[in-house]
Amino acid sequence: MSEPVVEDEKARKGIARYALALVPLAVFAVIAGTAGKMLYEQDVNGKNVADIPSALIGTRAPVLDMSALEGSNTLPLTTAAISGKLTLVNVFASWCVPCRQEHPILKELSKDPRLNVVGINYKDKNENALRFLGELGNPYKAIGVDPNGKAAIDWGVYGIPESYLVAADGTIIYKKVGPFDPQSLENGLFPAIEKALGGPQVTTTK
Repeated sequence: MSEPVVEDEKARKGIARYALALVPLAVFAVIAGTAGKMLYEQDVNGKNVADIPSALIGTRAPVLDMSALEGSNTLPLTTAAISGKLTLVNVFASWCVPCRQEHPILKELSKDPRLNVVGINYKDKNENALRFLGELGNPYKAIGVDPNGKAAIDWGVYGIPESYLVAADGTIIYKKVGPFDPQSLENGLFPAIEKALGGPQVTTTK
Protein backbone atom coordinates (compact mmCIF):
# COMPACT_ATOMS: atom_id res chain seq x y z
CA MET A 1 0.00 0.00 0.00
CA SER A 2 2.99 2.34 0.52
CA GLU A 3 4.19 2.06 -3.11
CA PRO A 4 1.71 4.60 -4.61
CA VAL A 5 2.64 7.07 -1.86
CA VAL A 6 6.34 6.72 -2.74
CA GLU A 7 5.57 7.19 -6.43
CA ASP A 8 3.48 10.30 -5.66
CA GLU A 9 6.31 11.73 -3.57
CA LYS A 10 8.78 11.12 -6.40
CA ALA A 11 6.43 12.79 -8.85
CA ARG A 12 6.03 15.84 -6.61
CA LYS A 13 9.79 16.19 -6.22
CA GLY A 14 10.21 15.86 -9.96
CA ILE A 15 7.67 18.62 -10.60
CA ALA A 16 9.35 20.84 -8.00
CA ARG A 17 12.76 20.37 -9.65
CA TYR A 18 11.23 21.12 -13.04
CA ALA A 19 9.59 24.29 -11.72
CA LEU A 20 12.86 25.48 -10.15
CA ALA A 21 14.65 24.86 -13.43
CA LEU A 22 12.15 27.14 -15.19
CA VAL A 23 12.76 30.11 -12.85
CA PRO A 24 16.04 31.26 -14.47
CA LEU A 25 14.43 30.89 -17.90
CA ALA A 26 11.48 33.04 -16.82
CA VAL A 27 13.80 35.71 -15.42
CA PHE A 28 15.84 35.68 -18.62
CA ALA A 29 12.67 35.99 -20.69
CA VAL A 30 11.59 39.08 -18.74
CA ILE A 31 15.03 40.70 -19.12
CA ALA A 32 15.21 39.83 -22.80
CA GLY A 33 11.69 41.14 -23.36
CA THR A 34 12.49 44.45 -21.65
CA ALA A 35 15.73 44.84 -23.59
CA GLY A 36 13.93 43.96 -26.82
CA LYS A 37 11.25 46.58 -26.17
CA MET A 38 13.92 49.22 -25.49
CA LEU A 39 15.76 48.34 -28.70
CA TYR A 40 12.50 48.41 -30.64
CA GLU A 41 11.66 51.85 -29.25
CA GLN A 42 15.15 53.06 -30.15
CA ASP A 43 15.36 51.59 -33.66
CA VAL A 44 11.76 51.90 -34.85
CA ASN A 45 10.41 54.88 -32.93
CA GLY A 46 13.68 56.76 -32.57
CA LYS A 47 13.37 56.88 -28.78
CA ASN A 48 16.51 57.67 -26.81
CA VAL A 49 16.72 54.92 -24.19
CA ALA A 50 18.88 57.18 -22.03
CA ASP A 51 15.78 59.29 -21.37
CA ILE A 52 14.46 57.10 -18.57
CA PRO A 53 11.16 58.15 -17.00
CA SER A 54 11.36 58.99 -13.32
CA ALA A 55 8.75 58.22 -10.67
CA LEU A 56 9.51 61.71 -9.34
CA ILE A 57 8.31 63.54 -12.45
CA GLY A 58 5.20 65.51 -11.50
CA THR A 59 6.08 65.42 -7.80
CA ARG A 60 7.77 67.89 -5.48
CA ALA A 61 11.56 67.93 -5.63
CA PRO A 62 13.30 66.39 -2.61
CA VAL A 63 14.38 68.83 0.09
CA LEU A 64 17.84 70.25 -0.57
CA ASP A 65 20.11 71.07 2.35
CA MET A 66 23.65 70.49 1.15
CA SER A 67 26.96 72.08 2.06
CA ALA A 68 28.65 74.26 -0.55
CA LEU A 69 31.67 73.05 -2.49
CA GLU A 70 34.41 74.68 -0.48
CA GLY A 71 36.50 77.09 -2.55
CA SER A 72 34.04 77.27 -5.46
CA ASN A 73 32.65 80.71 -4.54
CA THR A 74 29.13 79.43 -5.09
CA LEU A 75 26.15 79.18 -2.77
CA PRO A 76 25.32 75.96 -0.90
CA LEU A 77 22.59 73.95 -2.58
CA THR A 78 19.43 74.37 -0.53
CA THR A 79 15.75 74.42 -1.36
CA ALA A 80 15.88 78.21 -1.01
CA ALA A 81 18.45 78.34 -3.84
CA ILE A 82 15.92 76.92 -6.32
CA SER A 83 12.60 78.20 -4.91
CA GLY A 84 10.63 80.41 -7.29
CA LYS A 85 13.01 79.76 -10.19
CA LEU A 86 12.95 77.41 -13.16
CA THR A 87 16.00 75.35 -12.22
CA LEU A 88 18.17 72.73 -13.88
CA VAL A 89 19.67 70.45 -11.23
CA ASN A 90 22.73 68.71 -12.70
CA VAL A 91 24.48 65.79 -10.99
CA PHE A 92 28.19 65.69 -11.88
CA ALA A 93 31.65 64.56 -10.76
CA SER A 94 35.21 65.28 -11.85
CA TRP A 95 35.87 61.59 -12.50
CA CYS A 96 32.87 61.31 -14.86
CA VAL A 97 34.01 61.38 -18.51
CA PRO A 98 30.52 62.12 -19.95
CA CYS A 99 30.26 65.03 -17.47
CA ARG A 100 33.31 66.56 -19.10
CA GLN A 101 31.74 66.11 -22.55
CA GLU A 102 28.49 67.72 -21.39
CA HIS A 103 30.08 70.67 -19.59
CA PRO A 104 30.27 73.13 -22.51
CA ILE A 105 26.51 72.73 -22.99
CA LEU A 106 25.89 73.50 -19.32
CA LYS A 107 28.00 76.64 -19.66
CA GLU A 108 25.79 77.79 -22.53
CA LEU A 109 22.62 76.92 -20.62
CA SER A 110 23.84 78.97 -17.66
CA LYS A 111 23.73 82.06 -19.90
CA ASP A 112 19.98 81.65 -20.40
CA PRO A 113 18.34 84.24 -18.11
CA ARG A 114 15.24 82.04 -17.80
CA LEU A 115 17.19 79.19 -16.24
CA ASN A 116 18.84 78.70 -12.84
CA VAL A 117 21.58 76.06 -13.17
CA VAL A 118 22.75 74.33 -9.99
CA GLY A 119 24.89 71.26 -9.36
CA ILE A 120 25.14 68.24 -7.09
CA ASN A 121 28.78 67.13 -6.84
CA TYR A 122 28.49 63.35 -6.50
CA LYS A 123 31.00 61.21 -4.56
CA ASP A 124 33.89 63.48 -5.46
CA LYS A 125 36.97 64.91 -3.76
CA ASN A 126 36.78 68.63 -3.11
CA GLU A 127 40.14 69.39 -4.74
CA ASN A 128 39.31 67.32 -7.82
CA ALA A 129 35.95 69.05 -8.24
CA LEU A 130 37.62 72.47 -7.94
CA ARG A 131 40.22 71.49 -10.53
CA PHE A 132 37.46 70.27 -12.86
CA LEU A 133 35.58 73.56 -12.59
CA GLY A 134 38.76 75.60 -12.80
CA GLU A 135 39.69 73.93 -16.05
CA LEU A 136 36.27 73.86 -17.72
CA GLY A 137 34.48 76.80 -16.08
CA ASN A 138 31.72 76.94 -13.47
CA PRO A 139 28.16 77.10 -14.85
CA TYR A 140 26.53 76.58 -11.43
CA LYS A 141 24.97 79.28 -9.25
CA ALA A 142 24.91 76.84 -6.34
CA ILE A 143 26.75 73.57 -5.73
CA GLY A 144 25.97 70.99 -3.07
CA VAL A 145 28.42 68.25 -2.15
CA ASP A 146 27.08 64.70 -1.93
CA PRO A 147 30.05 62.66 -0.66
CA ASN A 148 28.11 59.52 0.22
CA GLY A 149 25.44 59.64 -2.50
CA LYS A 150 22.49 60.21 -0.15
CA ALA A 151 21.10 63.15 -2.15
CA ALA A 152 21.46 61.15 -5.36
CA ILE A 153 19.35 58.37 -3.85
CA ASP A 154 16.70 60.90 -2.82
CA TRP A 155 16.56 62.17 -6.40
CA GLY A 156 16.44 58.66 -7.92
CA VAL A 157 19.70 59.04 -9.81
CA TYR A 158 20.50 56.16 -12.21
CA GLY A 159 23.97 57.33 -13.19
CA ILE A 160 25.82 60.53 -13.90
CA PRO A 161 25.64 62.96 -15.47
CA GLU A 162 21.94 63.31 -14.80
CA SER A 163 19.75 66.41 -14.88
CA TYR A 164 16.35 67.42 -13.56
CA LEU A 165 14.28 70.41 -14.61
CA VAL A 166 12.39 71.78 -11.60
CA ALA A 167 9.56 74.27 -12.06
CA ALA A 168 9.35 77.47 -10.02
CA ASP A 169 6.81 75.81 -7.71
CA GLY A 170 9.26 72.99 -6.92
CA THR A 171 7.74 70.31 -9.19
CA ILE A 172 10.08 68.04 -11.17
CA ILE A 173 8.95 68.30 -14.79
CA TYR A 174 11.76 66.71 -16.82
CA LYS A 175 14.64 64.30 -16.33
CA LYS A 176 17.64 63.49 -18.51
CA VAL A 177 19.88 60.51 -17.85
CA GLY A 178 23.29 60.86 -19.46
CA PRO A 179 24.94 63.90 -21.05
CA PHE A 180 23.00 66.51 -22.96
CA ASP A 181 23.64 66.73 -26.68
CA PRO A 182 22.02 68.87 -29.42
CA GLN A 183 19.28 66.28 -30.02
CA SER A 184 18.27 65.92 -26.37
CA LEU A 185 18.25 69.69 -25.98
CA GLU A 186 16.05 70.18 -29.04
CA ASN A 187 13.67 67.30 -28.37
CA GLY A 188 13.68 67.25 -24.58
CA LEU A 189 14.96 70.11 -22.47
CA PHE A 190 14.00 73.11 -24.63
CA PRO A 191 10.37 72.01 -25.10
CA ALA A 192 10.15 71.33 -21.35
CA ILE A 193 11.45 74.84 -20.62
CA GLU A 194 8.95 76.39 -23.05
CA LYS A 195 6.11 74.41 -21.53
CA ALA A 196 7.11 75.42 -18.01
CA LEU A 197 7.16 79.08 -19.03
CA GLY A 198 3.79 78.87 -20.75
CA GLY A 199 5.14 78.57 -24.29
CA PRO A 200 4.21 76.06 -27.01
CA GLN A 201 2.76 72.88 -25.61
CA VAL A 202 5.29 70.45 -27.07
CA THR A 203 5.50 66.87 -25.88
CA THR A 204 8.88 66.18 -24.28
CA THR A 205 10.90 63.00 -24.46
CA LYS A 206 11.08 61.38 -21.06
